[in-house]
Amino acid sequence: MSSPHDDRPRDDDPRDRDGWQEPAHLGEGGPGDGDREQEPARPGPVVSWAPPAPRQRTPGVVEQVFRYQGDTVGAQGWALQHGWEISDGTAPQDAVLAELVATAPVRATKDHRPAGVMRGRAGTLELVAFDVVFTDKRYTVPEWAVTAAPVLLPLPGLRLSPARFWRHRTGGLLHVPSGDEAFDARWVLLAAEDGEAVRRLVGDQTVRGLLMASDDGDEFWTAAGHLAAVRPDGQRPELIEHHARLLGAMVSALAGVS
Repeated sequence: MSSPHDDRPRDDDPRDRDGWQEPAHLGEGGPGDGDREQEPARPGPVVSWAPPAPRQRTPGVVEQVFRYQGDTVGAQGWALQHGWEISDGTAPQDAVLAELVATAPVRATKDHRPAGVMRGRAGTLELVAFDVVFTDKRYTVPEWAVTAAPVLLPLPGLRLSPARFWRHRTGGLLHVPSGDEAFDARWVLLAAEDGEAVRRLVGDQTVRGLLMASDDGDEFWTAAGHLAAVRPDGQRPELIEHHARLLGAMVSALAGVS
């Protein structure tokens, strides 16, 4: 039977001619092929090539902290190792966290809630760290990581954000520049009033140094008696430690402790 794509007349098929046989590399060949000795093929020299090994570069401190590596230890495992307490976000002491989520400088909705809550001490600070998750009928997704320090002294209303971030819900807040052009080009401090505590915060050398050494990925605000930090990520040990350093320096600056 001829192929649908073969429009040659059957009487022109070369296979009907005397002496024609299928090429050996396509078929079994004609009679007598098995009687011929096949000369073994001799392989040519093997030439191997490998690309030069790339030069290894040791990542800097910022890259080591902020590159995503997965939660290899687990934030809650880290918390338990450090003697922290864990709750699911529904304990009585977790009620204040809903206000932190509602006032956070992110686009949280009524469907976002705190989860994976961890409480413990880092240095001189008491901290609470948790994920802000979005839950629907099928899955739960951590969208932001929040770390907050409860502060006993009166806190001015403020928001400290990277200059590259779009800011919303900032009505009534005043821009408080630091006077450091390099810092003010990267960070914006907004406050309800331009008071001494706010000036201490924006003028503190340690605070400015830590922020300038970061990747400009965190935002800070005050609410419900807490100074808090938020980042679009799930909580992980390195992030808790990073937030703890920044919050510790900021609380000291606000309190006037050098």
